[in-house]
Amino acid sequence: MTAGPSIRAYESSATALTAAKPMGEGRVPLIDESILREVVEALAPLVRAPCSQAERAAADWIASRLRKAGCHHVELEDEASWGSFPPNLIAAGLLGIAGGIAGLAGRELLAIGALLVSIVAVADEVQNGPRVLRRLLRRKRRTVNVVARVGDPDAPRTIVLMAHHDAAKTGHLFDQTLLKKIYARWPAFVHARRSAPPEWWIGVIAPAVAILGVVTGQGWLISLGIAGIVAGVALLADIERSETVPGANDNLSGVAALVAIAEELSSRPVPGLDVWIVSTGAEETLQDGIRGFMARHGEELQRRRAVTLNFETVGSPHLGLLEGEGPLWMEDYRGPWLRDTIASIAKGRGIELERGLRARSSTDSVITSRAGLPSACLVSLTDWRALANYHLRTDVPENLDYRTIANASRLGVAVAQSFGRGSLAG
Repeated sequence: MTAGPSIRAYESSATALTAAKPMGEGRVPLIDESILREVVEALAPLVRAPCSQAERAAADWIASRLRKAGCHHVELEDEASWGSFPPNLIAAGLLGIAGGIAGLAGRELLAIGALLVSIVAVADEVQNGPRVLRRLLRRKRRTVNVVARVGDPDAPRTIVLMAHHDAAKTGHLFDQTLLKKIYARWPAFVHARRSAPPEWWIGVIAPAVAILGVVTGQGWLISLGIAGIVAGVALLADIERSETVPGANDNLSGVAALVAIAEELSSRPVPGLDVWIVSTGAEETLQDGIRGFMARHGEELQRRRAVTLNFETVGSPHLGLLEGEGPLWMEDYRGPWLRDTIASIAKGRGIELERGLRARSSTDSVITSRAGLPSACLVSLTDWRALANYHLRTDVPENLDYRTIANASRLGVAVAQSFGRGSLAG
């Protein structure tokens, strides 16, 4: 991954974005809800597992729809993927269980070695590392990204608007019953949260407990660590055996926003702005699609000093802005000025937008941020501080909040308009 341009160059972008024109000026449309429904209802029936034929069929449909919306240079780009993540983590967990058993048998060095490898493998997988384990264990497959352009391809300013069109599997891990009960009992406590519980920690804490047991000679600690690993493996196996959900909120809501924005920016182009509309595949593998996109286009986008805005699960009642993410440890996105500007634009347009959110799951924005591009990610939450119907069978079109998707779309148009009115300094 090549280094991005200087922070000073991006800070000059911030000045251009905020100083070009007062935020309340300019025309931002009332988004046609029928466009949003058209996209979601056309794609939700497709079982869009990563790397599947249905994922490709969805990409074909999106590409055709973006051409109809007036985009140019619409391409389908095949990228490498290694399929869903549960098998990789199950393998890491089984290695940890074997290490724990070795520890109970008195084979300390073998136990510690196996448990340490298990921890590293889990961290590599969920924290978006180099992905050594999946490349060793899994057959390479193909996912497909949709990449389109609207506006002037030779313009001095570039913004990348992103979403993903694949869908996730369900499982007991995603049940929100407990969250709803906690909210009913302690609503103030729940509303104070700005990130979800770090559920991925079990993958490193359980083997670490087993290592502590091996080092101290405490068999009960080893057994406790093994039990934790077994619980994690069982949850992952449940996900792997479960069906793929319709994925209306996660993330056809984001794809619908992209199409609505493309319609508006095509009919009323923003002078001086090149807009990339990108719908990635294999996001639910933990970001294979966006990795391929950045490997292919990252250097060009860095030269253009592009900024990125991701639309990720924007069909819940309350729109929010992610500041960073981290399944194990938190990483704030590059370019805090961009998020400050987006919040200012939202306020000027009367769009409610919650700040300060940080995800314990991963999104495509972490990959663009690590590449040096200023990045922001729009999400949405329920009253009990969860993504509505997240990875559940109930994630169907009729359960979407189309008002929130429309507001996310309006905000995307407004950000593009504001960005286009500025000028980037070198």
